Amino acid sequence: MTAAAAGPATERLLARFTAALPPYVPALWAHGSLAMGDYQEGRSDLDLIAVLSPGIVLDEARRAELVDSHRALARDEPLAALLHCSYLEAGRLADASLGHFTWAHGEPFERPVTPVSRRELLEAGRVLRGPAPGTLLPPLRAGELAEFVRRDLREYWYARTAEPELWTADIWVALGLLTVARAAVVLREDRLATKREALSELARMGAPSAVVEKVRALRYDAGPEPAREPWRTRRGELARAFVRTAIERTAGIG
Repeated sequence: MTAAAAGPATERLLARFTAALPPYVPALWAHGSLAMGDYQEGRSDLDLIAVLSPGIVLDEARRAELVDSHRALARDEPLAALLHCSYLEAGRLADASLGHFTWAHGEPFERPVTPVSRRELLEAGRVLRGPAPGTLLPPLRAGELAEFVRRDLREYWYARTAEPELWTADIWVALGLLTVARAAVVLREDRLATKREALSELARMGAPSAVVEKVRALRYDAGPEPAREPWRTRRGELARAFVRTAIERTAGIG
């Protein structure tokens, strides 16, 4: 996979963010769309992973320092709202279930670096500072990626299909359909698919064509038309029903 070309605003943001990191962050990598070759400036998230020097622990003072840095960046870099970064302590790299201090969606919290993110890093991670991901991250064990994807479908996404109010929002329609399509590729072929490739996979899976076209427009068209009622509700129902059925079929529920 080839890393996507980022626009000048993205490159400026990445350079500024990298330069502002404290010296106890010797490695910084990008995964997600920027690494996988499907980055859309102003729409795609900037998914970053920072690794701390051995022996460094993120105490309250260091966490506050990082939060202040992210907030300062957001004040005058328009794309900074899309920049998400998890900070991994050197002694806690191996276990994909562990939570790590993260800045995303304008706030700090803890979340794991999943097997999907780790596979992206190991196969296509873009190095912004320091050594390549494969020199620090252990390889995934056999079946780990498929196991995670199947569990995520069953435990998270299937439950969301029982909440119809969520599916009137563009983000749930797009993310839900793309997630099940990319999961299908992982479980069938043990490889990661880009979001663009996932649109073709959705057609193969029999997703409603009008809904797939809306997802494509949201990601790739300039100024897509907002969904209006009654189509917005109908679109949500179509998407929710498809995702639920696809999970049942793909993850073996029912």
